[in-house]
Amino acid sequence: MRRTEIDPRWQDITVIERLVHESRTVAVVGLSADATRPSSGIARYLVRAGLTVFPVNPALTSWQGLTAYPSIADVPEHIDIVDVFRRPEHVPAIAEQAVAAGAGALWLQLGVISREGAAIAADGGLDVVMDRCLAVEHREVTGWS
Repeated sequence: MRRTEIDPRWQDITVIERLVHESRTVAVVGLSADATRPSSGIARYLVRAGLTVFPVNPALTSWQGLTAYPSIADVPEHIDIVDVFRRPEHVPAIAEQAVAAGAGALWLQLGVISREGAAIAADGGLDVVMDRCLAVEHREVTGWS
């Protein structure tokens, strides 16, 4: 799917602005220990911006001093945003986990496009953002850098 084929409801600026203003906890699914990977850079930004970040990666036990969790179900607190850095074929299962955990939103990073995952999350009552960068949107909305 090309960017222009993404359903506009998954890039609704009103939803993006509300999520940025109201969210305090973010589970970063697919967070890499490699500091050069986008997931790591964005998670560092989110921590500096004052959000509580929950690293989710079964290959990690910790990340930058934070406890890492093998799955969304293992995160011990409410999750406002599930920020996904996994390939699209993994998104439906992640969306199911996000719904089961009672998360507030499923955010699919740039290039992570899954109609099926978006539908699962939306049908489960979650807000959905697709093919947008949470850090970029946070900077745009808040002016924080």
